[in-house]
Amino acid sequence: MIPQDANDEEVALFDAEEDVGKRSKSNLKHPVASFFHLFFRVSAVLTYLLCEFFSRSFIACMVTIILLLSCDFWTVKNITGRLMVGLRWWNQVDEDGCSRWVFEARKGSGKQQASDSESRIFWLGLIVCPVLWVILAFSTLFSFKIKWVPVVIMGVVLQGANLYGYVRCKVGSKTSLKNVATNYFGRQFLKQHEGRCWKAQLDSCLDQDPNPVLLNQGQGCNKI
Repeated sequence: MIPQDANDEEVALFDAEEDVGKRSKSNLKHPVASFFHLFFRVSAVLTYLLCEFFSRSFIACMVTIILLLSCDFWTVKNITGRLMVGLRWWNQVDEDGCSRWVFEARKGSGKQQASDSESRIFWLGLIVCPVLWVILAFSTLFSFKIKWVPVVIMGVVLQGANLYGYVRCKVGSKTSLKNVATNYFGRQFLKQHEGRCWKAQLDSCLDQDPNPVLLNQGQGCNKI
């Protein structure tokens, strides 16, 4: 389980060298990293779905899926996140034995930035595959395929951990995900409430006078 935010730290990413070129918004700057970002996780899902059609050995299927999931976890955590979106997270133990989770984010406009295409590929693969493993986990439970439960749990845990770590890098290690969600829905509620109040005030003015002079929103209206 990941410790509390008090032990989290956000640092600059590897003191990256300044980018001498312009940002590429359409081309893939790291095509090999983009390929392997999707290859291992997609292969793990396909192997889980199709392995029984090609092999009757449950042990062989399970070992293959776990190897693919492990390769995906290491690759995404240490390589593709750093290259494709400038993010990385890891755990380190201090000299006093305290475990600390560190969330890296590349900062500064002069440093290398990933292309928009790579960013979309990264986040799409990072979000979709854990959702698929959750669906497969429920499917396994409802179909009473008990022998596959450890495999799907491994998929949910490993890919869910990378998703959580990179979301923390994205929103900031000092920021609680619960607070981010609360602030977002709070702003949406205030906007809707403000719009309803303005509409109610306008309707009230129109009921009193069909030809009002409207002022800026929030200032009401004046009668002619």
